[in-house]
Amino acid sequence: MNVWIAIGLTVAGCYLAKLAGLLVPAGVLERPVVQRLAALLPVALLAALTAQQTFGDGQHLVLDARAAGLAAAALALVLRAPFLVVVGAAVVVTAGVRALG
Repeated sequence: MNVWIAIGLTVAGCYLAKLAGLLVPAGVLERPVVQRLAALLPVALLAALTAQQTFGDGQHLVLDARAAGLAAAALALVLRAPFLVVVGAAVVVTAGVRALG
């Protein structure tokens, strides 16, 4: 029963967050600070999720093949490789490190 209560509260919270976003006046959304924050927020969220999935394992900090794949992707990005090459480099390096270790 506790799971259904948590699901219900999550649904209500998501709905209220969406409703609050719709009720914000247009003048507030047109402010330069709000526009900069809205542009940077998805990048920060994606970076946090990537770091958590790469270096986290439950309650522990780990350094394994995923970190090597992330480093390969970062190197490919620095070299201005196309997106598919970045993803491919990460996949190949992660698989290679896992195969060796």
